[in-house]
Amino acid sequence: MQAPVATCVWRFRPELLLALHERLGPPVDTYANGSQTWLRGDGPDGTPIEWRLHPCPGFARPKALMNHQLFPTIVGALARGEDPELDPATIWGGLDAAPAYRDDLDPDALADALTAVVGLRPDSFGLVDLDQLGQAWERSGGRLDVTARLLELLADGAPEA
Repeated sequence: MQAPVATCVWRFRPELLLALHERLGPPVDTYANGSQTWLRGDGPDGTPIEWRLHPCPGFARPKALMNHQLFPTIVGALARGEDPELDPATIWGGLDAAPAYRDDLDPDALADALTAVVGLRPDSFGLVDLDQLGQAWERSGGRLDVTARLLELLADGAPEA
């Protein structure tokens, strides 16, 4: 079993998408489940951080867009002050960020560093067993609300998923 890792979580809101767009740029990877990810040296002392924008439970990709088109299409409209054709709140539930290689970081230091990067303080942060969380998501067939579960775990102070 992996040790719990420092993790920061933000609930979905349009200004979060705009901050990601402005400060992190386009995602470096996208997944069929709707996840959008960035891998950057944003942690304390340049620690590599994986940023993961999580889809809503039961996400189904709109037929008109490929996975790699979701973020730029939706955020592009928001950045232009337009209403996107797709409601981003039905696509993504929130964002988490954690050391990409499970480096042992202090959650407070991670939260401070990542707040400086995106300009928004995490809604919650602490230690989470991300491997167990991933297994729980797999068992749910993609129906687990990852953001809500992370917020529950961090509110409870429990390192398990």
